[in-house]
Amino acid sequence: MSATTILLVDDHPVVRAGYRKLIERKTGYCVAGEAENVSEAYLQYRKLQPSIVILDLSLPGSSGLEAIRRIRGYDRKARILVFTMHDGLAFALKAFDAGAMGYVTKSSPPTELIDAMTTIVQGGRAVSADIAREIAAERMAGRRSPIESLAPREVEILQLIASGMTTDAIAGALSLSQKTVQNYHSGIKAKLSAQTDASLVWLAISAGLLEVDAPA
Repeated sequence: MSATTILLVDDHPVVRAGYRKLIERKTGYCVAGEAENVSEAYLQYRKLQPSIVILDLSLPGSSGLEAIRRIRGYDRKARILVFTMHDGLAFALKAFDAGAMGYVTKSSPPTELIDAMTTIVQGGRAVSADIAREIAAERMAGRRSPIESLAPREVEILQLIASGMTTDAIAGALSLSQKTVQNYHSGIKAKLSAQTDASLVWLAISAGLLEVDAPA
């Protein structure tokens, strides 16, 4: 029986080494390649055609959402599992919108990553227990995220705007023209009824797209 091949995408070599050790403890699983940014992830996917991609959302330049979009654009059957520090429900929903089949937070027990991997390889979808609880709580409360109306690309650009990146920097990171970024910027403001960029920052924080350190 052929091994289940995995492409690991994370910008920290030490972290990737830890994942590799964890994953390859499971019989029949093999890490076929690694990547540390979106461009490398896309090229490695095309070269290796792995059974599953495990990626972080926090990557240099473009985010993991862009990696999902590019890989799924090349192969609509690509199986992608997000494994990330971002535990906000908004991130999980947008990852699924972009084409991910699973979402596991790095605060979860290691067994949840392995279980999610197995489920996705078999064609299912998976979320870690903490995200599942958030989904259930949202449904029971009938609450909606302020960014639910945004497309995955718009969420990505909102996060970059809120983090302080300029239009020129965002355009370079996402391989878009400055005009296109400006159009997205205006469209995001309109959808969120935000008058200023400061309002966008607060909306991004409330949706869990931007982390704010507590004062010492």
